[in-house]
Amino acid sequence: MPRSDSAPADFAVLEETARTWRPDDLRTTDSLDPAPTAALSAVLDLPAPAALDGEPLPPLWHWLYFLSWPRHTELGPDGHPRDGRFLPPLPQRRRMFAGGRLEVAAPLTAGRPAQQLSRMSRVSPKRGRSGDLLFVTVRSEYRQDGRLCLTEEQDLVYRSGGPAPVPATPGPDTASGPPEDASPWQQEWRTDPTLLFRFSALTANAHRIHYDTPYATGVEGYPGLVVHGPLLVLAMLELVRRQQPGRRVRTLSYRLRRPVFCGERLLACGGPEAGGPETGHPARLRIASHRDEAHAGADVGFA
Repeated sequence: MPRSDSAPADFAVLEETARTWRPDDLRTTDSLDPAPTAALSAVLDLPAPAALDGEPLPPLWHWLYFLSWPRHTELGPDGHPRDGRFLPPLPQRRRMFAGGRLEVAAPLTAGRPAQQLSRMSRVSPKRGRSGDLLFVTVRSEYRQDGRLCLTEEQDLVYRSGGPAPVPATPGPDTASGPPEDASPWQQEWRTDPTLLFRFSALTANAHRIHYDTPYATGVEGYPGLVVHGPLLVLAMLELVRRQQPGRRVRTLSYRLRRPVFCGERLLACGGPEAGGPETGHPARLRIASHRDEAHAGADVGFA
């Protein structure tokens, strides 16, 4: 399908893309060197690496691995690759990470090779209040020593052209804090440009909204640097690691609802549902600020 970089796609183009676009599966292998895990532990200011050689990776820390590093000339003006296996062929494409799900049969082990098999499982166009969107779900399976360990689905939303995703406003409010909360698990949290830059480097994420303030405000229309959606999810899961040490996560479902901006005062909070995790009941988590009680949310089930 021909692609134009000068005009957004209309809904008919989104429908045609959903009908005809069938990217090939992707197979990759990674040694799961413990070094990236130690690096992320430092970025999150943890007292020690979350997993040493031979130890299980925390849930979703496989995001540090199986990364793609396109050549610099293969990146678009926003820092994302112009083309990729699961990037739909849309003009003026904007990508948003909406959420996902994870099933853990067994944690991946740091320091041992693992295999990833990814395929596009769903694609559908939708009309929304903010414009026409293309929803793409990528399903990945992770195996180690021939055993299926993780099954993950990521929901990605693409917009073709159109206005900036949010109106330009003065810089984010970094003084106001989230309201008091009665959740049993709580951790105050704040980001800065250094943290966002280091997380971008660890996850091979070159999207300029996370480190280039003039681009984020002047081109994308955000009031400041945008905190990575995956970083919000990992912050919620840190609550589980602190409050339920030794408990193994079996399932995870998360949703990203509204952007968080660098420097805002945040609260990662939540707790177990009725019965508590000891009985297998899930925990419900969220990221709150003075603007929203749930920028992101997650439900965690235990083995």
